[in-house]
Amino acid sequence: MKYFSFLVAILATSCSVSSKLSNEQQEEVSAVKIHTTLNYLASDELLGRDSGHEGNVKAATYLANELTAYGIEPYYANYEDKLKDIENTWNVIGVIPGHDPKLKKEIVVLGAHYDHIGIQEPVDGDSIANGANDNASGVSILLELARNLAQKEMKRTVLVCFFTAEELGLLGSQHLANRLKEEHANVVMMLNFEMLGVPMQRDYVTFITGYDQSNLATKINEIAGENLAGRFEDAEKMQLFMRSDNYPFYLAYKIPSQTFSSSDFENFKYYHHVKDEAHLMDVTFMTTLTKKFVPVVEKLINLPSGEIRLKN
Repeated sequence: MKYFSFLVAILATSCSVSSKLSNEQQEEVSAVKIHTTLNYLASDELLGRDSGHEGNVKAATYLANELTAYGIEPYYANYEDKLKDIENTWNVIGVIPGHDPKLKKEIVVLGAHYDHIGIQEPVDGDSIANGANDNASGVSILLELARNLAQKEMKRTVLVCFFTAEELGLLGSQHLANRLKEEHANVVMMLNFEMLGVPMQRDYVTFITGYDQSNLATKINEIAGENLAGRFEDAEKMQLFMRSDNYPFYLAYKIPSQTFSSSDFENFKYYHHVKDEAHLMDVTFMTTLTKKFVPVVEKLINLPSGEIRLKN
């Protein structure tokens, strides 16, 4: 009964805070799906999703099953993009085919890492680092974003990538970026989703790492009609551009490759901590954010060539 009441509250609140969005958009993005994915990935059953361990495999299996259910086919022979140097772990890669005769040859990568840090020193008797904000939140948003994009006609080809081994040094994204480069895949942009479980008290909704690297934020805010992507003043000092799965794609392709986040290290104090739990996530915020992302990311993917570009 508590679970049912909670879901009713999520849906009611989500609708009230999203009153400016169209009825069609409200119906497309599901708070229940976001909540379900978040709570499964951050559950004790998955034991912190450490790469190479059983919980990590369960997470990968769940994500592959969801992509199948949404009609998103595997990019390779199956969804498993196996790493060479780590056993029993893999990236999960789906594809939404492009439909424009020319632009479908260009690839936009959408990514989020699903691994976390596993078992840690106990705090108050709890040793499971569930990784709700880091990064079940980003995965939940990307999965729901992908489900919506798959229902639309995209001009460019979209790869939906759930990366493993981010916590071990961006190994999953590095593997895929290099593999795609060797295969001569024409990747033109990479958008990464990281730690999006709680809102910030700022005049922008998310920040993007490498803000000054490209014109991406300017174009996003122009499309959104609001400050959806801002410049976090400490991001450069903390080297955040180089600390998430966008970076290997930038190194391999020298393209706009940046990460969205809403965690400024002031609004959530449990980074890499066993108290990073699902019940602390703001599912209403995550749902509203996903509703904002859907039309913006769709338009970004369908822009004419050259509109999103590096500044130097």
